[in-house]
Amino acid sequence: MRQALHHIRVETRGHGFYEITQPVVSWARAQGIATGLLTLYCRHTSASLLIQENADPAVLRDLQAAFARLAPEGKGLYEHDSEGCDDMPAHIRAALTQTQLAIPVAHGAPALGTWQGVFLFEHRHGAHAREIVAHLIGA
Repeated sequence: MRQALHHIRVETRGHGFYEITQPVVSWARAQGIATGLLTLYCRHTSASLLIQENADPAVLRDLQAAFARLAPEGKGLYEHDSEGCDDMPAHIRAALTQTQLAIPVAHGAPALGTWQGVFLFEHRHGAHAREIVAHLIGA
């Protein structure tokens, strides 16, 4: 049994989805682990991780619009607003999604489906440097 740990830095430019599939797959393949489990962990409370369709950009636009309706932004809507009107909605959106993903590794690569991509979902307006921790265990 072997393990490997890696940090992936994602520079965001505000709200939206940032695909990280390629750096995740490249790093996992380079570890030489044929069968195992890849865990991705987002070290933030106002961003999250998703596995989602990466073929039709309309999917991501619709998801972003749906989350805007689920957790709207606006002055006076939330008690926690000391960091701006987008902060508490960002926490709600992160709570509704995931900060951790578990992806099986088969034949030396993450076993993603044909149309699946791995995304960091930025919930804040401003640019941020986000950190994803990747842990791979297997043989």
